[in-house]
Amino acid sequence: QVQLVESGGGLVQAGGSLRLACAASGRTFSSYPMGWFRQAPGKEREFVTTITRSGSNTYYADSVKGRFTISRVNAKNTVYLQMNSLKPEDTAVYYCAADLQTDSRGNWYNPNDYWGQGTQVTVSS
Repeated sequence: QVQLVESGGGLVQAGGSLRLACAASGRTFSSYPMGWFRQAPGKEREFVTTITRSGSNTYYADSVKGRFTISRVNAKNTVYLQMNSLKPEDTAVYYCAADLQTDSRGNWYNPNDYWGQGTQVTVSS
């Protein structure tokens, strides 16, 4: 198992930036693809981005492509989400996730339910 703790959320104006961090426990961090999901009020949780074990490949939802950047430092058991050019529609609780996989339709999901507690990101217009 892996335990995840997010930090870095907050309130920012549209066009601003925030950096989220997710610290993972355990010695197997580098064996997991890591990622971020988000859930806005009244909506389902949705995929945002993922990064492979080594960090060599990343994937993004179309809605954040070109604005968000995921990275990881395996020596620190930490994954980051740099969010630039934030929009009000980015407002959500952001969840760190471990061991993401793709289903038969190519959608990313979290089969083992490795989630952090979530961190609120609010973007004002």
